[in-house]
Amino acid sequence: MKKATIAIAALTLVLTLGCKDKSKTASYSSSQQPVATEQAQNLTPEQLGEIGAKIKKHPSDADKILSEHGLTQATFEKEIRQVASDPAASRRYRDAYKKAV
Repeated sequence: MKKATIAIAALTLVLTLGCKDKSKTASYSSSQQPVATEQAQNLTPEQLGEIGAKIKKHPSDADKILSEHGLTQATFEKEIRQVASDPAASRRYRDAYKKAV
């Protein structure tokens, strides 16, 4: 049951990020792209849970919220998938997410 709840929460976040208005496009040169991989690797499941809760509360600000933490949609999704693959990390994510919502 817990795994299903966490999987649903992660899927909801992915869908929320993927279903927003696609008319806005960002074009970056390679020197302007944010360096998201270093910061993303240092985020704990609790931090990711808090970020996920912020995005749920303010879905229109998802890109801004992610960029404040050095993330892109792709890196956030990757981090969520990694958390979801570890039951202990999933519980930590879920607890932080529920606390922040």
